[in-house]
Amino acid sequence: MNKSELIEIAAKEADMTKAAAERVLSAIIGTVVKTVSKGDTVALIGFGTFKSSKRAARTGKNPKTGAAIKIAATTVPKFSAGATFKAAVAGKKAAKKK
Repeated sequence: MNKSELIEIAAKEADMTKAAAERVLSAIIGTVVKTVSKGDTVALIGFGTFKSSKRAARTGKNPKTGAAIKIAATTVPKFSAGATFKAAVAGKKAAKKK
């Protein structure tokens, strides 16, 4: 599924125009990107958590020549799926909290 297909389904499910659904989706994505780029976390209970993660510098290998190369340290986005999302993908019902 791509972004336009997602917008179409969201518009139908929420009974709104595609233009309104696109604005909502763009606002959500923009907010997640801004928040995670500042180093904060976005947690959507049941769906998952978006956060940034630091990746240390390391030595890699050029696949063409086999020569060792240095890979610089960087910060990357990370997504961890929530329990409900994991259960849905696995085809199981999510365990209820007591």
